[in-house]
Amino acid sequence: MVLLKSRWEVVRMRQAGRIVAKALEAIEAAIKEGVTTAELDELAFKVITQEGGIPSFKGYHGFPASICASINEQIVHGIPDQRRLVEGDIISIDVGAIHKGYQGDAARTFAVGQVSKEALALLAATEGALKAGIAKAVPSNRMGDLSAAVQEHAESRGFAVVREYMGHGIGREMHEPPQVPNFGVAGQGLVLKAGMTFAIEPMLNVGTWRTRVLADQWTVVTADGKLSAHFEDTIAVTEGLPEILTAL
Repeated sequence: MVLLKSRWEVVRMRQAGRIVAKALEAIEAAIKEGVTTAELDELAFKVITQEGGIPSFKGYHGFPASICASINEQIVHGIPDQRRLVEGDIISIDVGAIHKGYQGDAARTFAVGQVSKEALALLAATEGALKAGIAKAVPSNRMGDLSAAVQEHAESRGFAVVREYMGHGIGREMHEPPQVPNFGVAGQGLVLKAGMTFAIEPMLNVGTWRTRVLADQWTVVTADGKLSAHFEDTIAVTEGLPEILTAL
C-alpha cells in the first residue's frame, strides 16, 4: 500500500532531508587523496547528530556504519574502513538520517582528484539519469514513465542500469512501498499522486548491469569489475513540479 504524506509530514521529511544534504556537503569538502572512508563516516555521524538527527543506516539490519562508502567497482552498501582514497578513485556516498521520526536518503558519487574521462562521463550520466527520473515524478504520470526516463538517459549514453537494486518509497520508514525501478516501460505501473514520497536512485555501470555481493555480505560490486556510480534524492510528488527534499 502506498501511503500519501500530509503537508505536515512532508515538512518533517524536508527537515530530515536537509540534514542528509548537509552531511553530503561536508563529505564532499573532505574528500581528497589519503582520507579514509572511516574518517568520512565519522564526519557524517558528527554532522547528522549535531543537526539533531539520527543516522538511518547505523544498525539497520546490522549495518555497522552511518554511511555507505562504495569505491570504483563497488556499486552500493560499501562499509567504511581504513582504506585510503587515491587519485583517480570515484566514491559513492549514501547517507540517511532520521529527524523526529521521518527519514531522508540521498547519495552522490564524487571524483578524487583527476579521474578518467570515462569516469567523468559516468558521473555525468548518472546524475543526469536521476534528474530525468525526477522530472517525471508528477501527478498522473506512471511509475514506468519515471523508470523509462532513467533507463533511456543512461543507455543513450552507453551505460548499463543496475537492475537488482532500485529506489523505494520513504517516510517514517527507510524503505516503504513501492519499489522505484531504474528501468521500465513508459505508461505502465503505479499512477503517481501528490503526497507520494520516493527515493529515486539510479546506479549506472560502465560494463554489465550484473552484480555480485562480496564476502562481507553487504558490499555490492559490478560483476565485471568495471566502474559504477550512484546518485539519489528523496523527492515529494506535489500538485506541480516534484520537490527535492534532500536539498539545501
